[in-house]
Amino acid sequence: MYGNKICDQGSQQTWVVMPFSRGSLDAFNTLYAFHQPNTSLSVLVGTKSVLYCPPVLRTSVMVATWEIVLRDKPPCFRAFRRDTNRTTTENCTDERIIWASRPDENLALLIYPVAITHDGNYTCQTVTLDGNFQHGYHLQVLVPPEVTLIQTENGTAVCKAAAGKPAALISWTPEGDCVTEQEPYWGDGTVTVQSTCRWGGHHVPAVSCSVSHLTGNKSLFIQLERDTNILSLSSILYIILPIFIILVIVGSIWLLKSSGYRKCKFKKTEHVPVAEEDEMEPYASYTEKNNPLYDITNRVKMSQVLQSEADGMNLHTIYVPRVLHQDK
Repeated sequence: MYGNKICDQGSQQTWVVMPFSRGSLDAFNTLYAFHQPNTSLSVLVGTKSVLYCPPVLRTSVMVATWEIVLRDKPPCFRAFRRDTNRTTTENCTDERIIWASRPDENLALLIYPVAITHDGNYTCQTVTLDGNFQHGYHLQVLVPPEVTLIQTENGTAVCKAAAGKPAALISWTPEGDCVTEQEPYWGDGTVTVQSTCRWGGHHVPAVSCSVSHLTGNKSLFIQLERDTNILSLSSILYIILPIFIILVIVGSIWLLKSSGYRKCKFKKTEHVPVAEEDEMEPYASYTEKNNPLYDITNRVKMSQVLQSEADGMNLHTIYVPRVLHQDK
């Protein structure tokens, strides 16, 4: 919409309106302009939105102009002139923003489907015989976040509200030791919120994550498993403990067998001197045969043996050993 402000009269403002181009049309008469407060409007992405001009008598409208200011784009103008029943556009390239119907019947603006890029300000100004009327909208496009809830390997729970617009709020039941972070805004204005939570040393069997958003609230529930580190340690203990017991038993048996083997070996080694006596026996026999003292000793031993046997048989025999005299 093109217009030049002439003067102020209290809450009323005087405008000269040129709805098409600055040089193509004659200026309209100076009229009073009535401004209504802007309306903040939130619309869900992918839906339909209809924006209306100020409520005036349709037949009294001479010129109607929509000014559309979107983020990072030049202003777009859509205008209608009743006396010629003509519409024009300037800098309007988005085909999803159009007249809701024939402008001579309805001056409303239609946005369908609503996209994230449609965030911005939309202003309708009408020129009537009774004055100028203006009404604006601040349009905010809402994007519901994608909500997920998982448990990590270290036992913590992670709740994520991804690519939402605006940012979501996350809460936990039961409450724990939680850290909430926001990832940087993407180019389309969406944001991801992530909350990581743990519940100290005590075990919590189940938790729920609640996500609050302008598009609606959502809650997810998850049953928590024991900390995988604790599970791993328990598994290791369950495996190692039986193996350790088996090793102790086997080691004890081996020690017992080894000790018995050593005793047997020691007993066998005690017969070695006997073998040495056997080895010395030829020399002893020779000495005994050639030494009269050995002969006397043997006879005394024999007499003692015979005497003991005779005592057992009640026989009394006197044995007098004969002593041999060796000539010197």
